[in-house]
Amino acid sequence: MDQHEYQEELNALMVRRREELDQLRKLGIEPYPYEYERDAYSADVIESFKDGEPQKVVSVAGRIMSLRKMGKASFCHIQDSKGRLQIYLRKDDLGDIYDAFRLLDIGDIIGAKGFVFRTKMGEVSVHAQELKLLAKSLRPLPIVKEKTDEAGVKTVFDPFADKELRYRQRYVDLVVNPAVREVLMNRTLILRAIRKFLDGKNYLEVETPVLQPLYGGASARPFITHHNTLDMQLYLRIADELYLKRLIVGGYDGVYEIAKDFRNEGMDRTHNPEFTMLELYVAYHDYKWMMELVEQMIFSVAVALNGNAKVKLGEHEIDFTPPWKRVTMYDAIQEYAGRKLRGKSESELRAIAKEMHVEVEPSAGSGKIVDEIFSVKVQPHLLQPTFIMDYPVEISPLAKKHRTEEGLVERFEGMVNGQEICNAFSELNDPIDQRARFEDQVRLKERGDEEAQIFDEDFLRALEYGMPPTAGLGIGIDRLAMLLTGQDSIRDVIFFPQMKSEK
Repeated sequence: MDQHEYQEELNALMVRRREELDQLRKLGIEPYPYEYERDAYSADVIESFKDGEPQKVVSVAGRIMSLRKMGKASFCHIQDSKGRLQIYLRKDDLGDIYDAFRLLDIGDIIGAKGFVFRTKMGEVSVHAQELKLLAKSLRPLPIVKEKTDEAGVKTVFDPFADKELRYRQRYVDLVVNPAVREVLMNRTLILRAIRKFLDGKNYLEVETPVLQPLYGGASARPFITHHNTLDMQLYLRIADELYLKRLIVGGYDGVYEIAKDFRNEGMDRTHNPEFTMLELYVAYHDYKWMMELVEQMIFSVAVALNGNAKVKLGEHEIDFTPPWKRVTMYDAIQEYAGRKLRGKSESELRAIAKEMHVEVEPSAGSGKIVDEIFSVKVQPHLLQPTFIMDYPVEISPLAKKHRTEEGLVERFEGMVNGQEICNAFSELNDPIDQRARFEDQVRLKERGDEEAQIFDEDFLRALEYGMPPTAGLGIGIDRLAMLLTGQDSIRDVIFFPQMKSEK
């Protein structure tokens, strides 16, 4: 069937459903009532049923996912948030409403009240004594059909598998693909586990501005908007860092925020312009302490979600059990790319990058060239959880200078399955050094680096009042959810990912 034939058939089905809607109303049946009293869910009904016990009356509701219309008795399966349940309907029990049952379709939402029993085929079901239409579906669902053979092998027919259509119509995806519902539910469980871990350490969850007069805390291009009343340009935040550190200046010992951030950059399997970040700042600690906290937290989240610290990703098994491997950025480049870059000039680094077929922007400084070489030649090899430590100062304007290594900062990134999941510093709290770093960023921006950070005078003023030694952390929640649920694309762990216009 070509696209034109499919659209004609779809249009015919939609016309028929609207005709059924009119017939239902003529029969005095309201297809969109205001409420329905439900007291049981599918999984609970099935799990609690025991043969030989007195019959239990339940009231259930859900979307019709299969229909077998017969003469004086029919069957259907409804789907609710916990699974599927068979409903048995007889004309003798339901009277006139049974005659209206012929006007129902797959996709309609119904409520049924009756007693629970087991059919001759062994399936726990509800024998309906009352039936109520709760919502008439006017557009047919792309129903997925399954068949299991005698060996238990399941075959799926007509799957709703078009990725773009699934992301665009996530509401349909959730109805017909239960595994998608489970993945996205697990994302919520991950957030709960993180909050439980951090709240257990008495860190304070806070909220900071989404609309900011200056954007900062990361190297990225912002989304720009305009406030009419104030007549000023504002930015959607690219990070929460500078506001959270202001709260450390204000006297809090530990603060965190799980928040939406926005970066006006490319989209791929690990990037969405709107994404969720956890940022945590704890006073009187450094990046080495933060490494241990990250290990413990992600280990505890993995166990809470999966029952153990191991996750299957394709052919590989990722083990989040501490301790994770620790290696410096320069040592990792030497290990995986065979090049010693420490101490090289910018021109030497450019020549090496060209030789290694690593593309580098003309505006990039030495630190960014090193980072690009690392990203291309090293990062894809980092399968098991690994902390990459001690980055060039040029690409870490908010991190404290390394206490023993000239030209480096105390920073680490957590790498798993070839992607970065977290970034952390011993936070820079010297206002004079921070001012100089901001000035360096201004010069990089003048060279054409659109992602260089901008000068924030108010943040400097806050530091001048004094900020204690602080460890800071950022974790990409979407990427962490990808890892812990075994997904290949960030779009598979976001309810409504950004898409191109349908037009």
